[in-house]
Amino acid sequence: MDSQTASRERTVRHAPTSATLKPNALGVLGILFFVLSGQAPLTGIAGAAPISVAIGNGAGTPAAYVVAGVVILLFSVGFIAMGRHVVDAGAFYTYIGTGLGRSAGAGGASVALFAYCAIQAGMYGLYGSIVSSLVADHTSLDLPWWVYTLVTMAVVQALGAAGIEMGAKVLAAFVLAEFSILLVFGLVTLFKGGGPEGLGAAESFSPSAALQGAPGIAVMFALASMFGFEATAIYGEEAREPKKTVPRATYLSVLVVTGFFALTSWSLISAHGASKAPEAANAALAAGDSAGFVFAPIADLFGGWVNSVLPVLLATSLFAGVLTFHNSAARYLFCLGRDGQLPSSLARLNVRHAPAAAGRVQTVIAVLLIAPFAIAGQDPVLTLFSWFSGLAVLAMMLLYLLTSVSVVVFFRRNRVDTRPWNTVIAPVLGALGIAGAIWLILANFTTLIGGQLGTALWLVLSVPVVLAAGVVNHRIRQRRSHT
Repeated sequence: MDSQTASRERTVRHAPTSATLKPNALGVLGILFFVLSGQAPLTGIAGAAPISVAIGNGAGTPAAYVVAGVVILLFSVGFIAMGRHVVDAGAFYTYIGTGLGRSAGAGGASVALFAYCAIQAGMYGLYGSIVSSLVADHTSLDLPWWVYTLVTMAVVQALGAAGIEMGAKVLAAFVLAEFSILLVFGLVTLFKGGGPEGLGAAESFSPSAALQGAPGIAVMFALASMFGFEATAIYGEEAREPKKTVPRATYLSVLVVTGFFALTSWSLISAHGASKAPEAANAALAAGDSAGFVFAPIADLFGGWVNSVLPVLLATSLFAGVLTFHNSAARYLFCLGRDGQLPSSLARLNVRHAPAAAGRVQTVIAVLLIAPFAIAGQDPVLTLFSWFSGLAVLAMMLLYLLTSVSVVVFFRRNRVDTRPWNTVIAPVLGALGIAGAIWLILANFTTLIGGQLGTALWLVLSVPVVLAAGVVNHRIRQRRSHT
C-alpha cells in the first residue's frame, strides 16, 4: 500500500462528518507549551523527585531522568516517522489503528481517553487541596477542596471552548513562570559550583550512582514525570506545516523535558549535598511535605519570598496541566465521534473550530470522577491524586508499547519509508525499553500510588478492561453499520 492509499483510508475513517479542527493555529513553540504544561514541571519535580531520592537511587536520580529520556527519544523516532504519513488529532488512536487494525486502534483510543481523564482528575484533586490551603492561609475563607475544583472546571471548559490559540497563550504564561524559576535555580547552582559538597556530578550521573539503591523505582517516577508529550501529535491537525512542525516539536519537547528534569534534580541534590540528600528527602516525606525538599534550597538561594511564590506557581502548574489534558481528552472524543466510534454529536465544532461538544462531555467525565472522592470525604492527595496518577502512567505506557509495535508493522507492510533506524531499530529498542518500564511499574505499583495491594490490583486490572471495552464497542458498531 502506498502513501496515497494510506491517505485515502484515513479519509474514509473520517467519513461520518466533515468536521475539521482549525488549521494553521499552532507553531512549534505553541505545541511545546502544551507538552510542558502537561508535564507540569514544578509538580513533577516537587512530587516525584523527593520520592525518587528517598526510596529510589538517591543521588543517582538525575541519571534516571536521562535513562527515561533516552527511552522516550527512541520511541519518538518511529512515532515521528509514522506521523509523516498519518496526521490526525487522534494520535495514538490513529497510529495504532493504522498499523494493527481499527479494533486495536479503538481499544487504544479508550485507554488514551481513560489515561487523560484519570491524570486530569488526579491533578484536580491536588490542585483543589493546594488552592484551598492557600486561600485559608491568606484569608478567613475555609472551603472544601472540591469547591475550588468545580469552579476551575468551569474556567477550563470556557478556555477550551475559546479556541486553541487562547489556551496556548494562557499556558505559555503559566509554564514560563514555573519553568523559569526552576531553570534559573539550576543554572545558578551549576555556575556557583554546587552546594556544600560541590556539584557531585559523579555521585549523580556515574553508572554506579545510577544503579545504586532501587533504580527501577527512580526510572518509574522519571517516566511518570514525562507523561503527555503525545500532545505534539494530537495537535497535528491544528499545526502549521504539521509534517515539519510536529517532528520538531516532538524532539524539542523530549530534549527540553529530559534536560530540565535532569538539571533541576541534580541541582537540588547538589544543594542539599549528595550524601545528605536522601536523608533530607526522607525527612520531607515523613513530615508530609515532599515539596519542602524542593522549596527549601530554592528559598536559601533566592530568599524567603520564594516560599510564598512557589505554592502559587505549583497551583498554576496544576491548572496548566488540567487545561492541557482537557484539550487532549476533548480531541480524542472529537475524533471518536468523527470516526463513528462514539455519537457523531461529539464531532461538532463551535465558531472558533474548537470541539465544544466533546469538551463539555470531558468536563462531565471529570466531575463524575472526582465526585465519589468528594462525597466520601477522602483526602484528595492521598487517594484521588495518587491513585489516578499511577493509573494514568500505566495506561500511557501500554499505549506507547502498542504504538511502537504498530510503527514496525505499518512500515513492514507499506514500505513508504525503508530507513532501518527510523522504522525498525529505534522502534524495537523503544518498545523493549517501554516493556521494561511497564514491568517496573507493575512491580512497584503499590509504591507508585501510595496505597494498598488491593487498591493497586483493581486499578491495574481496570486498564485491560478499558482496552477490551474499546475493542468490543468498535466491533458492535461495525456489525450495526453492516446490517
